Amino acid sequence: MKFVAGEGRHPLRKISPRHLSFPAILFQRIVITLLSSEEDLTSLIIRFQEFTEYDDVRYYIMKTSLKELKDMEDFSEVFLLNTFTMLEQLSMPSTEEEVLTNFMSKLPDSNSKLKLNSLKEHKKLFTTVWLELLRKKLSTKLYKNALLVLPEKVIPHMTSPLLLSDFLTHSYNIGGAISLLALNGLFILINRHNLNYPDFYQKLYTLFDPSVFHVKYRARFFYLADLFLTSTHLPAYLVAAFAKKLSRLSLTVPPAGCMVIIPFICNLLIRHPSCQVLINRAETEGVPSDLFLMEEKDPAKCNALESSLWEIKALQSHYYHEVAILAQKINHPLPTQELEMAKYLDMSTEELITGEMSKALHHVPLAFEVPTDFLGSGLKDLWQL
Repeated sequence: MKFVAGEGRHPLRKISPRHLSFPAILFQRIVITLLSSEEDLTSLIIRFQEFTEYDDVRYYIMKTSLKELKDMEDFSEVFLLNTFTMLEQLSMPSTEEEVLTNFMSKLPDSNSKLKLNSLKEHKKLFTTVWLELLRKKLSTKLYKNALLVLPEKVIPHMTSPLLLSDFLTHSYNIGGAISLLALNGLFILINRHNLNYPDFYQKLYTLFDPSVFHVKYRARFFYLADLFLTSTHLPAYLVAAFAKKLSRLSLTVPPAGCMVIIPFICNLLIRHPSCQVLINRAETEGVPSDLFLMEEKDPAKCNALESSLWEIKALQSHYYHEVAILAQKINHPLPTQELEMAKYLDMSTEELITGEMSKALHHVPLAFEVPTDFLGSGLKDLWQL
């Protein structure tokens, strides 16, 4: 890169002040080498990130990457991994000024109108190259990593984020961990860019199953789910459906899962006082009389509002005392402020066990009579061979 910077500052041939002196041919060779189809160069590409802050370097990285994605016929997994890593490292300008001036090479004349120093053209090229990459057949690991970076590193810099709607809705419908990771990006399109997706909450409802408490992205999923359900304009039947389904799941999940479920449900009831009938209804006391349909995928048809949260009452007898203490919150009037969920999201069974093992044991004095023999005097008289 020293040769690129040197030739950019001191061109080998005379160039008009209105044109850019960036050594594009030399730099493209470097980028093509980094986008190898045979060798994983992710560690080297990460080191290359320090140069992507320059506007001219960033532009030619995107231009070369797009050309390689379009021209190459047989895409190896290594090539897609290197390309994804390269695009992930791009540092898009934070400025809102249309004219870019942070160049590694010699700056062109201020009156010259080039695509390279236009923020609009950078965003347009950035959008095109990412869409081209996402059209390729990605491995499962790379697919998940792409979904992770889209909300914060890609969507904010796209000319039209709605171009990702097909990719994200397809990912959301796949199920499993893929659906969990597509949640954030899809919600951003709905909330900020007016994407019309009427089945969003119905699909979110189906994602709540026992397996979600054992996946790697559990904390992220519940954080986002809590965010999606913060609106006070959601209908009562929908909120009641989520609360009831989580309540039923609490009977089978590990203690760490219960520690997330209980404050989650309490926050739903605080936001929607009309759903507090679920903890004040006395006539529904057991599973045989519970009208809730656990297997129903449509929250509007699961009869949640006609049920009660008797499962939370049952958790008050849980073998883990912290769960039992949390469950007792429904015995008292709910607070006006929501409960803090952050400390429960990353909690695991191992952490719970470690916490209990580290507690100091208190020896309690007991009054007892020391036995004089194995059976004791009372049983010894009754024992006959």
